[in-house]
Amino acid sequence: MLEATRIDCPYCGEQFDISVDCSMGGQQYVEDCPVCCQPMEIRTEVGLDGKLLSVSAHRNDD
Repeated sequence: MLEATRIDCPYCGEQFDISVDCSMGGQQYVEDCPVCCQPMEIRTEVGLDGKLLSVSAHRNDD
């Protein structure tokens, strides 16, 4: 199940929407910001019921 959510880029601060596949459980992956093209580490947390609990974006150079 895909769930759309809005996050802020940790580099440029711009907001944008991403889709999270909640059927995969919690994830950690790298995605480029669509605005400044910097690589961000996206972390998702999904509950046992398959609902998205949290999404965070971190600088890839931290």
